[in-house]
Amino acid sequence: MATIFSHPAVPIGIALALGQKKIPRALAVMGCFACCAADLDVIGFPFGIPYGSQFGHRGFTHSIFMAAMIALLCAWRLPKEKDTKDLPPKRIFAYIFAVALSHPLIDMTTDGGKGIALLWPFSAQCFFWPWRPLPVSPIGKSFFSPYGLHVFLSELCMIWLPCLALGGAGWLARRALAARKETP
Repeated sequence: MATIFSHPAVPIGIALALGQKKIPRALAVMGCFACCAADLDVIGFPFGIPYGSQFGHRGFTHSIFMAAMIALLCAWRLPKEKDTKDLPPKRIFAYIFAVALSHPLIDMTTDGGKGIALLWPFSAQCFFWPWRPLPVSPIGKSFFSPYGLHVFLSELCMIWLPCLALGGAGWLARRALAARKETP
């Protein structure tokens, strides 16, 4: 898995690219939580749920189905909140689905583990991408170790920089369009 510090790069990058009119701050914050929700499955470790189980780490919580359920919940709940009440539920769903799904898709690029149960509940098969450039994140005490720092630096290059570049490009494009509209 990628670290919990890098998964939020995707919702932040998308929010920067689209701007606060499309993705208000409250939705971007919810996106940061939604993209990390898949790793709640680590609570199974102390309860003896094996890593390879479909209910273990990288199991059902890392599926397309779970990303859709998180997005449905947010699309149903967020329009009732003050900061997001004017947003169409379809936009909320699309944004949250995309960022929640980014988690397992990024984890599929890591070089460790047994893969991602992306198609659960229809299949228990676990998947990786053919190209797996990210070192897998350490869990537990070794998280803040030299190897953990190596993982995070890799993620800065492979996750944060592309996401911030996307965000910056979107921001520049929006500024250019606004300037074009202002000139006669």
